[in-house]
Order: sequence, then C-alpha cells, then structure tokens
Amino acid sequence: MAEVESGSSAHPERAVLVGVDLSARPSSARPGVSVARLAAAREEAEDREAVALPSAIGLGAEESLAEFRELVASAGGEVAAELMQRRARPDPATLVGAGKVEEIAGVAASTAADLVLFDHDLTPTQLRNLEAALPCRVLDRTQLILDIFARHARTREGQLQVELAQLEYMLPRLTGRGKSMSQLGGGIGTRGPGETQLETDRRRIQRRIDQLKRDLEAVRRVRRQQRQRREAVPVPTVALVGYTNAGKSTLFNRLTGAQVLQSSRMFATLDPKLRAIELPSRRKVLLSDTVGFIRNLPHTLVTSFRATLEEVEQAEVLLHVRDAASTYGEEQKAQVEKVLGELEALKKPRIEVLNKMDLLAEHERAGLAARGEVTVSARTGEGMDALREAIDKALHSDPIIDAELRVPQQEGAVLAAIEAGMVVHRREYEGNLVRLSVSGPASLIGRLRQFRVRGDQSLHQEEH
Repeated sequence: MAEVESGSSAHPERAVLVGVDLSARPSSARPGVSVARLAAAREEAEDREAVALPSAIGLGAEESLAEFRELVASAGGEVAAELMQRRARPDPATLVGAGKVEEIAGVAASTAADLVLFDHDLTPTQLRNLEAALPCRVLDRTQLILDIFARHARTREGQLQVELAQLEYMLPRLTGRGKSMSQLGGGIGTRGPGETQLETDRRRIQRRIDQLKRDLEAVRRVRRQQRQRREAVPVPTVALVGYTNAGKSTLFNRLTGAQVLQSSRMFATLDPKLRAIELPSRRKVLLSDTVGFIRNLPHTLVTSFRATLEEVEQAEVLLHVRDAASTYGEEQKAQVEKVLGELEALKKPRIEVLNKMDLLAEHERAGLAARGEVTVSARTGEGMDALREAIDKALHSDPIIDAELRVPQQEGAVLAAIEAGMVVHRREYEGNLVRLSVSGPASLIGRLRQFRVRGDQSLHQEEH
C-alpha cells in the first residue's frame, strides 16, 4: 500500500474497511476490559466461590475492526469508509453475500476508494469473485499484514522472510485460478494457453520459494554459529515477546540505551536486535527484541520468521510485555501464548511485564502493585529497577552465590574482574591481602577458586 502518485502530488491509498462477524450473536459490541480492571475484578472475587469474572477473551467485531484500522494506518493507508457484515456463516462465493457486495461496491465508488480491505481471510474463489464485482482492488487480512511486513523489513534476512511468506500465500491462489481456467475455458485459445501460463508461473514461484528456503537455512546456520560462540562464554539470553504495539522496542531501548526504532505503528520491529545489559547482581545478559505477534498471525509468517524467532526458542527467560491499558489485554495474552506454543516455547520461564502504567488511573496502578505484578512504564522509566531484579531471580543458569575471597593486592586483574562482575558486600585489608565478601555468578567464582577462603562451602553447596 505504497503512496500513489497523482499528478505532481502523492497521496495515501484510500481504503474501504469491511468487518465480518461470523458469530450467531446479534451484536458483538461490548465494553472492553483492561488488564488493570480485570485484575481488580479478580481480586474482589478471590474470597467468593463460583463468581463469574468479566471475560476479555475473544475480540468483538468492533474491537477487531479498530485493530484492523491500526493495521491500515501502519500500511500507510487512509480509511475512506467502514462497513460491518454479520451473518451466521460465511458465503462460500463472496464471504459476505451478494447484497453486501453491492453495498460495498456503491460505497467504494462513491468514496473513490483505491481498494477494499476485508478483516478476514478470503479463499481464492472469494477473492476472485470480489475482484470481479468491485470497482477496485481487494485485499484480505493476511495480504495486508504481509504488505506491512514488506514495508518494515530492513535487513536482507527480513526481506527474504517476507518474500517467502508472500510467495507461499500466493501459490495456492494461483492454483485456484488454474482450476477456474480448466473448468471455464473450452477452446484452444483459452484453456491450453491459460494452463501453460499457470504452470509456468507456478514452477517459477516454486523455484524461488526453494531458493529462499536455502538462503534462510544459511542464515540459520550463521545464527547457530554465533550462538555457539556466545554459549562458549555463559551469557544467558532474555527475549522480549508480546503483542504488536505493546511497547517492546521502547522497553528494549530503556533497558539497553539503544536507539532501536520505536513507533506506535504495528510491526515497526521486524529484524531482531540483541544488546547486553547488566543486572543488579552484576551479571551480564543479552536482551533480544523480536517481532510482535497479532491475532490470527498468518501461519506462513510464523514459518518464514522461524530464523528470527529462534532467539525466542533459545532464550532462558521470556519477558512477555503486555499493554496494561489495553481493553483486550487477555485476548492479546492468549494470542501470544498461542504463537509461543507453535514455537514450543510455552514452558520456558516467563515474566509478565505490564507496560504503559503511565496511562492508568491511580487506583488501577495501586491494584496491580498490590498483586505483586511487574509493572513498568517504558516511556517514563518507572519500574526498571524492579524489572531487572525480577530477571535476576528468574535466571537459573550460572546462579548467583556468596563467597569469601582473599586476593593479593598485586593481583590487579583479579581485583578488576571482581569489581566488574560481582557485588562486593565487604572489603577488609590484611597486610598485602584484600579480603572480600562477594556475591557473583558461580562460573566467575569458580575461576577464582584459588582465592577462596578455606572453609567457604557456598560454591560446593551450590554445585551439589
């Protein structure tokens, strides 16, 4: 959805948005329930059995359309009009039914729309029928998300991943068109050339898909080599995951001091970022920023971005960043966990980080704090110290242990390593020796075994 040149001026493409509610309910309109309000309701119900809590799972049609509107903005489009279709089941030919198609055609013509966007996936047949009936281009939800990914991919790896997902989405739609050619075409001038062109296109796309998979496998090999080099020095990885626009990149920048692009637009981050941060224990960890998840994330994208999401698979701890002010935070949480399940990362240690606390009312903030939630504001910096401490506690590899060390003062490199990598609780001088009471990573204290005070059993106890 790039900007369209019109004479000497450029303007964003105008889109008619079509929401589709395929539930049997007469209306899906309902008030949203923010994470903070839901937590407060649960707290009130803790002492009462069989109390129905407000459900925030399952986006209503209006909320889904609001999210779809944000996707259009991220793609650089302009909303010309919005329509909603409610029906018990999809129309196999056009998804929304013949009457609604006529209404959409009229609205598209009257608003001079460049395209019609459906907040639902279309089958090849539905897409073909709608393109024939409407006066402009037609895109479904997956095509729109793929377009956004294509706009935001900056690295060669990201561009390869997006192209692979686009071609895998396109291939069955070519198949659909091929079937119609063989069924409708009756002569030498129609059926034969049509099938020949289709087969040519299909083979060309399949060859490109195979090449992209080989290129991405090469990327994965490089990542594995990089990871093996990192694993030679025990530095745990912590991965940020969460719904798109939950504030992961802003939090990443706040924790690391990096200048990663932070934007209110969806899927602003596609390419993985990795930076080192220091925890209160003086341990160093690598923090990874990853692509945001979304409801009904196309499976082709999950597959294509497998190389990027390997950081999630390999991380020791996941930071699930949630928008505390979102009115459908529980639905977002469920969707993130669904993708984590596909990545076989659901059983990893996970810290839920409620972000955007600066947008909540005082009583909502107090309610979350009383429940012991990790609450932060990446924008203002609130809660960063508590978050670092929570990460420290969640890490199990290379645990923090206490030790007593006696180091000769001339061992400057050893003393520097202690200062850089441990917390010194007490320091005493005994002639030419420095006696230190420290807390630090077991790996580092193990390398300084010769300087441990006799009778200090902390390392031995930790190892056994």
